[in-house]
This record gives sequence, structure tokens and C-alpha cells, in this order.
Amino acid sequence: MITRITRSPRVASRLLGAGGVVAFPTETVYGLGADVFRPDAVEAIFRAKGRPQDNPLIVHVADTDQLARVAAQITPAAQLAMEAFFPGPLTVIVPRHPDLPLAVTAGLDTVGVRSPNHPVAQAFLRECDCPVAAPSANRSGRPSPTTWQAVSEELDGRVDAILKGGSSPIGLESTVIDCSRSCPVILRSGGISFEQLREVLPRIQLATGAVESEPARSPGMNHRHYAPTAQVQVVSGPHEVPPDQAATSAYIGLVGEGFTVKPHRVCVCTDLAEYARQLFRFFRTCEKAGVTRIYCQQVPETGLGHALMDRIRRAAEG
Repeated sequence: MITRITRSPRVASRLLGAGGVVAFPTETVYGLGADVFRPDAVEAIFRAKGRPQDNPLIVHVADTDQLARVAAQITPAAQLAMEAFFPGPLTVIVPRHPDLPLAVTAGLDTVGVRSPNHPVAQAFLRECDCPVAAPSANRSGRPSPTTWQAVSEELDGRVDAILKGGSSPIGLESTVIDCSRSCPVILRSGGISFEQLREVLPRIQLATGAVESEPARSPGMNHRHYAPTAQVQVVSGPHEVPPDQAATSAYIGLVGEGFTVKPHRVCVCTDLAEYARQLFRFFRTCEKAGVTRIYCQQVPETGLGHALMDRIRRAAEG
């Protein structure tokens, strides 16, 4: 397969409309899209990524007018969340429409939907004129791509097209909230924080161990995720980076002073937003440099810090 690289949302949408699989930019990370009503195209997403079949896909829509085609019901909690944060880095889980292929939802009776706040993504989805199933555009378990070049490095020859749209400005996947329950639950932290959501949904909760043990209603819950080839380790600061590993190690965090010996690669971020934006890109840069261990500074788990630490811990476990 020859992967076409284009800047045209119209060209990309035509390839998707013909049954193709197309990577496209969003404000979170790049997604890998197919028409939700073409099971063969949806299956091609799983093959391209090497994705487990029990890992549901998120459906992307240009606007809420398309929701009736994929959702059987928009619950009151989902309606409030969408009014506050759509378009944006939020996915809401609602009851699935009976016409939606089960391959999209991994056999579940719910579906996750979101409307990205990215001009190229919006133009692409409007041109598609159909809901688009799209996980992140990387091989399963790998760091999510935040540039079209990262998509190309992993999926060239495995997908039909890559729509170029610059770097993803957030760099972490969307927040996922389950609005199919009596009380909304955050299943995955992301670009919209718990604190922001609580202002709109005062009863919202973070997922408990009981929820996490159920069949996954959201990506990023049960499978190995976000891991580079290098070992990832959490540290409180530069002073914890072993000097004897400096030549083959890397460090990313908010504090850049205190190394006994400076690592081979260092990324000092000005704030949490830059830390989140740089994390997956830094993982990939370190891989190319032959780094064997990446030290990530721990941050307080409030606001965006909760999502950032979730990704770092899952990468470390991987």
C-alpha cells in the first residue's frame, strides 16, 4: 500500500469515503479514521495498529447534528458536558445506536463520541459527511503521535493517507467520561481536567477499581499504552537521575537544575501544558537517539497534572 500524504481535507475525505483509512490531526493527538458504517474499513484500523479487538474506538463528529446516527440517547449529563466542552478534548460515553457496527464499540452497548477543536480536523470531518471512528494513529501500545511525521514513521504503507496539520497543541488524548451511568465517571484523564468537569457536573467521580475491572468502555484502560522502547521511570527531580547512566539516559520535567551528571537528552518545560505537549514527542526523540532509560519528573496530580501522570505511569508500566 502506498500512503498518500496531503494537506487537503477534501482529498483525505474522498479516500476515507472510498473505504480507506486516513490519519488526521486533532488538538489532542493524531487520529486514525474510517467511516463508522464500513466494517471493513473499521477492521483495517485494527490491522494497521495491531490493536486488540476488545479495545473500543472513539467516534469523531463535526458537530452534534451527527450524534443521532451513532447514539441511541444523549443523557442529561452528556448534554451538559457537550454544551460546555464541545468542540474540544472531551469524549462522552453514551448508549450506542443499534445501527452502529459492534466492531466500533468492541461489542459494548455504549459508544464514545467527541468533536475535536482543531480547524483541519473540523474541515476534514465536514468533508467526510459521516461519523469517523478514530483511535490514535500509532501502533498499539506505543506513544501517541503528535505530528504527521510520527504517524508516517509508524504507519507508512499501512494506511491510505495522512492529512498534515501541524503539531497537536495539547499532546495528550481526550478526557473520557462515562455518561451512560446514573453518576458520570471519568474513565481517562486528558485535556479537560476533573476540576473543570466538576464545575459542570458536580457529582462526577474518578473511576474506581471496580469500574476499571469491568469491560473497558474507553481506550487506554486495560491495555499496555504509551510506552517507548526505552524504560520509563518516575523521579521527583534531577537529583534522582543516576550519574552512571547519564550517557544513555534522558530526562524531562519542570526542573532542570540538580543533576550530578547531565543526561544525554534533557527537556525542561516551562509549565504543565508544555510538559504534556512535549512528552510523547520526547519519547520518540529519545528512541532515535538510542536512549535506554527516560526519567520523567513527577508533578502534582491536579488539573492537567492528573492526565500527565496517568500517561507517564502507564508508559513506565509498559
